[in-house]
Amino acid sequence: MFGYYIDLALRSLKRNKILTALMVLAIAVGIGASMTTLTVMHLLSGDPLPGRSGEIFYPQVDPSPTPDAQHRPWDVMDYRSAMDLWSAHRADRQVLIANATLKLRAPDVNQPPLMAPTLQTTSDFFPMFGVPFRQGHGWSADDDAKHTRVAVISDDLNRKLFGGADSVGRILRLKDTDVRIIGVLAPWRPSPVFYDVRGGRFSNGDTASFYSRPEDVFVPFGTGQDIAPNDSQPFTCWGNWDLGSKPLQNAPCVWVSLWVQLDSAAKQRDYRSFLAGYAAEQQRLGRIGNADGARMMSLMQWLDFNHVVPSDVRLQTWLAFAFLSICLFNMVGLLLAKFLRRSGEIGVRRALGATRRAVFAQCLVEAGLIGLIGGVGGWLLSLLGLWLVRRQPVEYADLVHLDAAMFLTTFALSVAVSLLAGALPALRASRVAPALQLKTL
Repeated sequence: MFGYYIDLALRSLKRNKILTALMVLAIAVGIGASMTTLTVMHLLSGDPLPGRSGEIFYPQVDPSPTPDAQHRPWDVMDYRSAMDLWSAHRADRQVLIANATLKLRAPDVNQPPLMAPTLQTTSDFFPMFGVPFRQGHGWSADDDAKHTRVAVISDDLNRKLFGGADSVGRILRLKDTDVRIIGVLAPWRPSPVFYDVRGGRFSNGDTASFYSRPEDVFVPFGTGQDIAPNDSQPFTCWGNWDLGSKPLQNAPCVWVSLWVQLDSAAKQRDYRSFLAGYAAEQQRLGRIGNADGARMMSLMQWLDFNHVVPSDVRLQTWLAFAFLSICLFNMVGLLLAKFLRRSGEIGVRRALGATRRAVFAQCLVEAGLIGLIGGVGGWLLSLLGLWLVRRQPVEYADLVHLDAAMFLTTFALSVAVSLLAGALPALRASRVAPALQLKTL
């Protein structure tokens, strides 16, 4: 029976080519616009560590000396709090993070110095976040403790300085200190750069910077502090303090992030208790003013808290789906006109024994076929729209592509919208009175 309905639908579509083209165009344009923005939203709001994000957590302690119960903890911690928690080794893995932009050159390469984004971190960074290597490897916990002068560089920097050759063992000069390259990353593009997310609620929706490329140089945390003790950018400071006169480690500022991996619910509960106990102890010692500010979010909770999807992308998505709804209403009118023009044909079918359900199903099959054809046009328009997005000067432009899930969603949405648009016209057509129509023939 379904094949019969398909045959009737094809005959009907060929009979009214202009009307069919208008409906297909309406669906294609609406689907193309909505799927372009939905794909961007899907890519920017996805899980950066699929299958593992539920084990990654972001602890916070409020080091502010002011006992203000309404104050939320800062997005990063002061040096002492971060080091205390990291040194306790209460997690399966744990990572300290600080950022700096340092002058860099390769002594044996004839290229001018450049300013390189540098991440000061600890040895668990690479296995904890699943960072891929093309050459070499990361450093060890012993290297963290000894402040070993080693570095891991990005694939981009390796191509820029060494033409993509194996650079393990070569020397980089960071500021005035030589470090030895022990690893080169494979192309790695997390979306977003989740370990650097902070301050999203203060950015007025301008969070596109969270989708910039990862840093070019990775060095052990202690090594980075030896090389550039005051080059990290504080998130905020309080009190009167001259950052140029004393090391940032002793400043009343927050600038260090801590990530932990906790592989079971019991370990997560234990770490929350440990975090609360640490904050309470520091409050008793008079170092912090609000122990209740201690908290720990999962990776996805932290990204949601920081509104990582840019506000303009959210707005464009809503506008695109509003446009799709307009296309849907236009298709309702076109289908209604099309089906009611065939009232005589439908009346004959009813008189010959066709049930209302059969007429309703036939009309829905025709609407679904229009949606399927429109989905092909929508898919092509989506590819065009994503190509245009990749031409835009935004940090996430190179991430935009149509994956398998969005490809299937394109056709599923197109058919679903068409069936929704065809429901009312099909219902009206199925209620055609056969006796009245036969009199007019």
